[in-house]
Amino acid sequence: MPVEVIAIASDHGGFDFKELFKADLKNYGYEVLDLGCYDNTSVDYPNYANNMAEAILDGNAMRGVLVCGSGIGISISANRHKHIRAALVHNTLTAKLCREHNNANVLVLGGRTTDIKVAKDCLRVFLDTGFEGGRHQDRIDIIS
Repeated sequence: MPVEVIAIASDHGGFDFKELFKADLKNYGYEVLDLGCYDNTSVDYPNYANNMAEAILDGNAMRGVLVCGSGIGISISANRHKHIRAALVHNTLTAKLCREHNNANVLVLGGRTTDIKVAKDCLRVFLDTGFEGGRHQDRIDIIS
């Protein structure tokens, strides 16, 4: 069975979290597609959201993780792409619900607004939770 590829990207405000998440994803058995940024130098977050959208559209990854300082800007940028359902989460409940009810394909976290332990727990829940379908699929169809 092929290993699932998880794309990951951040701006400078999320770089430290991205690097920690890469190690966690590898430890969980995923292949990691690092879309940048590659250090703490100031960059423009929309470029990395666009990289994520392109990677998912091209089939290079099925799901992804984005991190910027607050998570807000990068999630807005990602959600401009029709095939992306990026969910900014703040705890494990929202990480669970974004998968179960919204079939989110991109987890978004704020590197400056979320405790790292909480963020790591959110990542694990996002990866482990499936989509419920049913009435929720009808809503996803309306969004799409």
